[in-house]
Parts: sequence; structure tokens; C-alpha cells
Amino acid sequence: MTTSSKRIVVKFGSGILANARGTGLDERQFVRLAAEVAGLVQAGHECVIVSSGAVAAGLGVLGLKARPEDLAARQACAAIGQSKLMQNYAAHFTTHGLHVAQLLLTYSDLDSRTAYQNVRNTLAHLFARRTVVPIINENDTVAVEELKFGDNDKLSAEVAVLVEADLLIMLTSVDGLLDERGEIVRVVEDVDGVARLARQEKGKFSVGGMISKLQAVKLAVDAGISTHIASGRKAGRIPGIVAGRTVGTRFLSTKER
Repeated sequence: MTTSSKRIVVKFGSGILANARGTGLDERQFVRLAAEVAGLVQAGHECVIVSSGAVAAGLGVLGLKARPEDLAARQACAAIGQSKLMQNYAAHFTTHGLHVAQLLLTYSDLDSRTAYQNVRNTLAHLFARRTVVPIINENDTVAVEELKFGDNDKLSAEVAVLVEADLLIMLTSVDGLLDERGEIVRVVEDVDGVARLARQEKGKFSVGGMISKLQAVKLAVDAGISTHIASGRKAGRIPGIVAGRTVGTRFLSTKER
């Protein structure tokens, strides 16, 4: 990388990848999001995507009209949908001359020193290729944190710490953290100080709410990683954040305060 290049982790939540019914993937979103990430890679940045969406993809394949309540059924949907999810990424990044690499992780992988180092080494080799975008998801067939709790929020922060990222961008169905008047909080220095603003509600097709996102944000900023929460349904958010424009909510890292 050059001195102006950044290592960036971008997290896509279920709510921004699913179609309006939540029973399949939104192809238009993949077209735009892939183009925005590809633009960063072509500009010299190193990008990792942490992606949800396997369950929604599985619902579409199975023809189901609603997300199953049973955990095992959701795991089955994720197992079926993961390949569909990767096919979409591969197809849309190929149009920009880029390849994708799939990494399925569990939290036990990140707790194991050997596995942790293996993941770091794998990602380092992928970064060195310059034409590969790593795409990480939780291995939902053997782990349930994403399916039950956080929609990969914590995983994105863990990955950002693992790769020593400069920036973590969490794209979701809301514009950022909202204050009591419903206005976007543009800059946050103290995550604990705004915890009271976190609401329990979630997007229709999302698993994680703002509480889980703030927990992930705190993990990242405490590790010195600047973090943003912004809408994934609005064009230009990713390049705008990287360019330093006022987009969504920016959480200052310990290095920036």
C-alpha cells in the first residue's frame, strides 16, 4: 500500500442485502456495493467485506416466505444460501476485474492462537494479490452468534482488529446513530456516553440492532480503528466515508481523540 492507502473492513448487514420481502437477495444492491468497493480496491486500498445475507439467500432458493423461527432451520437456510451469496459477489466483482475469496469463521477460530494466525496469514496473501476481495461470514452451520444475536456486528470488529484495519465501515438500514430528536449524531468521542441512545428495534430483516453495533464499535475504536455507521441503501456512502466526507455517524478511535 502507499502512504495514502487504507486497509478497510466493510460490513454489510442482512437488511441491506435482502430484497424487499426478505426472501432473497437484492441484485441491485450487489451491483452498486460491488462497484463502490471495487473503486476503492482500484484506488489502492485493501478491502475486506464481512457479509451477512446467507439466510435470506437460502430462503429464496427454498421458496420460503418468512425467516424460520427454528435455529436449525435457519442454519440449513444459511448452508444453502452461502453459495448463492458468494455467486452473487463473484459475478458482480468479476465485472470490475476482481476475484473474491470466501472465509467462513467462528469465534473459536478467533480465540485460537493458531487459527487466528492462520487467518491473518491467509488474508495477508490475499491482500498481496491486489485483485482479490476477501469476503468473510460466520460459519452459521456450526456457530450461531450471527443467527441469534449480532448480524455479524461483532465479527466485523474482530476482523478489523485482526487485520489491523485503518477503518471499519458498518453499513446498515439506518443513517447512523440517532439522538433523542431523531437527528443523526455526526461524531462520537465516547461510545459509552451515547449507549443510552441505542434502541432495541431492528430492521425487518436484520438480526442485530444498534445495541450490538455499539458494542462492536467500542471494540474497534478501543483498538485504534476509526469506525462509521451509515446507510447501506444510499449510494456513495462507502467512498464518501473513505474520502473523509460527513456521512452517517463517525466514532473516533483512541488514536483520534
